Amino acid sequence: MTSFDDILEEAGKFGRCQKRIFALLCMVSMPWAGVYVGIVFQGFTPDHWCRDSGVVQRRQACGWSLADSRRLTVPLVNSSGVLQPSTCEQYEVDWNATSLTCDAQELDLSKTPVTGCKDGWEYDYPGRQSFVTEFDLVCSDAWLVDMYQATLNVGFLVGSIAIGYLADRFGRKMSFLMSNLLNGIAGILVAVAPDYVSLLIFRTLYGFGVKGGWVAGYVLITEIVGVEFRRTVGVVYQMFFSVGILFLPLLAYYISDWRWLQVVITVPYIVFLSYYWFIPESPRWLLSQNKKSKAVEITEAMAKENKMTLSKNIETLADDNADTCTAFHGPDPNSKDEMKNNVHQWGVYQGLIMRLGILGGNVYIDFLISGLVEFPAAFLILFTIERIGRRLPFATANFVAGASCFITAFIPESKPQWTGHVLDKTVVACIGRLGITMAFEMVVFVNTELYPTFEPGSVGLFHVCDVGGIVAPFLLYRLAVIWLELPLIIFGCLAFLAGGLVLLLPETRGVPLPDTIDDIEFPDRIKEKVHLNQQLTNLLPNNDVSTNKDPATV
Repeated sequence: MTSFDDILEEAGKFGRCQKRIFALLCMVSMPWAGVYVGIVFQGFTPDHWCRDSGVVQRRQACGWSLADSRRLTVPLVNSSGVLQPSTCEQYEVDWNATSLTCDAQELDLSKTPVTGCKDGWEYDYPGRQSFVTEFDLVCSDAWLVDMYQATLNVGFLVGSIAIGYLADRFGRKMSFLMSNLLNGIAGILVAVAPDYVSLLIFRTLYGFGVKGGWVAGYVLITEIVGVEFRRTVGVVYQMFFSVGILFLPLLAYYISDWRWLQVVITVPYIVFLSYYWFIPESPRWLLSQNKKSKAVEITEAMAKENKMTLSKNIETLADDNADTCTAFHGPDPNSKDEMKNNVHQWGVYQGLIMRLGILGGNVYIDFLISGLVEFPAAFLILFTIERIGRRLPFATANFVAGASCFITAFIPESKPQWTGHVLDKTVVACIGRLGITMAFEMVVFVNTELYPTFEPGSVGLFHVCDVGGIVAPFLLYRLAVIWLELPLIIFGCLAFLAGGLVLLLPETRGVPLPDTIDDIEFPDRIKEKVHLNQQLTNLLPNNDVSTNKDPATV
């Protein structure tokens, strides 16, 4: 029988048809950036203090500035050795019983008792609105901002596994389209959520569809290109996430309301429903479901678009793994190390991006620069993986990220004279972002080389890394209250741990991909298969043996 890889040699491994589909699916990675790290803008916590209705009335009557009314509302507290206005306490004053005139300087309240905020908060964030300011998620409720991001990652975790299973059961294309339908509905519901509880529920549903649809798209594109193109399309597919990061600050700059920004981020998922007419189902999946006629029809259409001609071998097309597929029972011990590594990298990557929202300064420029830094990561991956291998660049990227986190944490904001221009906080942080991005983008395709190729939809199982994403917001925001740089110390430790775990993984450069669980548990069998196939290729007429087949089936 003829395998799909054999026919792909004739139909074109990465012809016009695959390039068109690849370009369409790459668009899926762009809005995902807005979903994943949009909290930097949608959940921005501006400078805030307690609102006192009595002072607000005086301010309106006397024309006071925000600074004047703030001085009369909140006490000064010691923050890292510096006296700053409190954000969660106010003076306990009965303004109706005072004889205060419009001279804001005449009253000294330094010895007045203080209490918690009673009338809500005021925000120094003119012209913009985040869900933090709308629902007053500050002070004792600040942890609810962490929940907003954590529930998204809960959706990611469940969705990537569930839709990975559905992609094996009902097809890659159908799972992709249903995911985007869910994304469109849930995304709009997030934008119109009337209260915070419903916001969390809709946000979880949003995450369920977004990550699962992205995984389905990844599997689909890697299944219709030649083996030698899979890693390239996989890395570039992820690189378009960085393209989305470049667009996000531009959108946020011009769209000041978090609800309308949510709508704009969601619209692409509604547009992706039109892909029903532009992308095919995976012929590999159709063959695994014994739908040979449909697989042949799609393959012939691909060859026609690629301006290639198929031989009569297509009449004997069959699933090249049909005789060897077994149920997926779970990863081998090496893959368990990889799962732990994924958890660490996901949390570190997410944490470093969201950290931009609490540093102060111009968050739009900082976010744009951080997005630009990610692009060299993809090129470094493509340049090194075939020359050096997977394990060493993978581990090195983690170590670089970890070292950068530590160094950035201890570089003072005002550089001492002895540092000259060598150690700059921004430069070191950018190097760390490059390292963790490189590690982040290597996760998926390294995983596919450690697991059987007959079960590509099980790539959803690798996204237990979303556990790291659930924890990361709490690490970032709560620890930053103690010390702004403390999260960097934690992220640095996690990055070093991830790099160490990578070194425990086998090197997969030049190693044939496993077809079955037995191939993982007994890797020498793969070499024996390849060696036997080479011998059969030399002995049989017309070289009628594919190295992708098990010799036992020939």
